[in-house]
Amino acid sequence: MSDDPKLTRRQAAVGVAGAVGAAVVSGLGAARASRPEASMTTSRMPTAFLPHGGGPWPFVDLQLGPKAQSDRLRAFLEGVPRRLPASPRALLVVSAHWEAPVPTVTSSPRPPMLYDYSGFPPESYAIEWPAPGDPALAQQVRRRLEAAGFTTAEDPRRGFDHGTFVPLKLAWPGAEVPTVQLSLVEGLDPATHLRLGRALAPLRDEGVFVVGSGMTFHDLRAFFRGGGEAVAEAFDAWLQHTMRLPQPERDARLTAWATAPFARRAHPREEHLLPLMVVAGAGGDDPVSVPFADRYVDLALSAYQLG
Repeated sequence: MSDDPKLTRRQAAVGVAGAVGAAVVSGLGAARASRPEASMTTSRMPTAFLPHGGGPWPFVDLQLGPKAQSDRLRAFLEGVPRRLPASPRALLVVSAHWEAPVPTVTSSPRPPMLYDYSGFPPESYAIEWPAPGDPALAQQVRRRLEAAGFTTAEDPRRGFDHGTFVPLKLAWPGAEVPTVQLSLVEGLDPATHLRLGRALAPLRDEGVFVVGSGMTFHDLRAFFRGGGEAVAEAFDAWLQHTMRLPQPERDARLTAWATAPFARRAHPREEHLLPLMVVAGAGGDDPVSVPFADRYVDLALSAYQLG
């Protein structure tokens, strides 16, 4: 693998992706690593699922769909920090764009950029979001998951993919919050990802904002050729209803999401939906809100916050 900090898909083997404490301000990471996890006293963070748009949008003008819709999604993502009770200690992001055989965390203190897209203008490969990693948090995540019965791994070289750097560059343009990415698990089993989220829930009491980054609709042919409006509307209505149900009913319906109206037309492959399962698991029975329900490229999209 190349040591170049700007890795493209063609330049870096990113394992099964489609194929964190140096740099922490004022020594906070070292202090955190030496202190018992239970002693952390910070505001409890909610957990949220965010739609991240397409490719390098909005940092490159893709001229895709009505600008007013794109502007509203951008404004929503820029406003994410204002919906939190306090500044997060760290971000733990589950991106649709990383799958691994077992739950795997980024463990570099300075994760590089991973431009995991192709065919875009040159400026798409010059976007920067130099947030520090958090190796101590990466180890916490592994311990919690292993205590829940998961086998885990870490990747010290993998960078932030666009499922992380696009929405978080909008929300935290200063890249000041330590960030760790966590992979999806190959096979994309919804029950596995709900259980994974439940194991991560205690991190919320330590100031960690657990974020799922994906899309509630992800049929690329509809994005580029149109014709998916009714499908997106029906599936999004089902999803909004499901997410507002009491936790046991919600989890049962999410586990059986493929039986929803137009499910496989909304998600021919479900990697963009699975981060929502992690968020739902981590959210437990906390109140659910829908802070964004709009359209992007004329297709219905929604975002969710628990807590």
